[in-house]
Amino acid sequence: MRIQKLRNFISEKNIDAVLIESPQNRRYFSGFSGSSGVLFITSEVSVLITDFRYVEQAQKEAPDFKVLEHRVDIYETVAECLKAYARKANCIGFEGNFVNFDSYAKLSKTLKTKKLESLNLDPLRAIKDKEEILLIKQAVKIADKAFKKLIPYIKPNVSENKLAAKLEHFMRDLGSEKLAFDTIAASGKRSALPHGRASDKLLEKGDLFTLDFGAVYKGYHSDMTRTVVLGKATKKQKEIYDLVLKAQLAGLDAVAANKVCKDVDNVARKIITEAGHGNHFGHGLGHCVGLEIHEAPSLSPNNKSLLEPNMVVTVEPGVYIPDWGGVRIEDLVVVTKKGCTILTKSEKHLLEL
Repeated sequence: MRIQKLRNFISEKNIDAVLIESPQNRRYFSGFSGSSGVLFITSEVSVLITDFRYVEQAQKEAPDFKVLEHRVDIYETVAECLKAYARKANCIGFEGNFVNFDSYAKLSKTLKTKKLESLNLDPLRAIKDKEEILLIKQAVKIADKAFKKLIPYIKPNVSENKLAAKLEHFMRDLGSEKLAFDTIAASGKRSALPHGRASDKLLEKGDLFTLDFGAVYKGYHSDMTRTVVLGKATKKQKEIYDLVLKAQLAGLDAVAANKVCKDVDNVARKIITEAGHGNHFGHGLGHCVGLEIHEAPSLSPNNKSLLEPNMVVTVEPGVYIPDWGGVRIEDLVVVTKKGCTILTKSEKHLLEL
């Protein structure tokens, strides 16, 4: 089904063959998870070209593809494929948003008289199938369980780095292949940094502590954020937390198929802005997630794209006040015709630890 979707796409653009090199699209269309290879696909043939290290793996993971081993230059093998399987092909598509200039120059020189057409295949992955959603759910479940296991360790005089490392260990122990991204672990005034990576700072009583993290299961990512406070929350901490939670819940309620992305963003942003913190919410409300942690479309103020059923998207408003701290709350959801299904299960009331 995925290959047919691709073939329909290139047919509509009058492209005779397509080359796929990005790891995510290579895996999506073939099942091959190795780190090196090119897919060569026409209306009739599907070929996976890789090197000696991955031939056996490719044959197992991509049974619907003819696997060829390249020994010198991979583009020379592409040229051989053209002669063998698509001699009359004139227009060749390639991933212009992935291939660098040097590779493009080499490809152009190797294929000589062939016309090269830049393509962006990433949007073909935007709508997830049932199998993909199941894998994402498992990645979410791993992250949820890891966060629950971490909570007893969140206490004063423990460093952000140590807590991030422990969380990462829990996720790996629960089945995560790797980190979805570098864990964000920011406490106290550092929690005002939206992407505050873990540091040696020790947590202190009274700190807000934001954790943004994700697991990866069979290539598919999860993404969640929770903010807690060490000890009893102050009045201002409660106010900011409740504001972000209100915006997040409104954002969740606004997600549905055929909604314009910027309109969903605006629902949450309006709440934060009317409370006087518009300047403290500088990023988009969310982004799609799948084989990559950031996929299109995004829930951002200028995005006019429509949400569609079975897109998987984050909803993550935040308020970040310099020299004070910040709060972000994030869930991962599946878009449905009338709303969304929330995958993240971790508690969202303010935890006072």
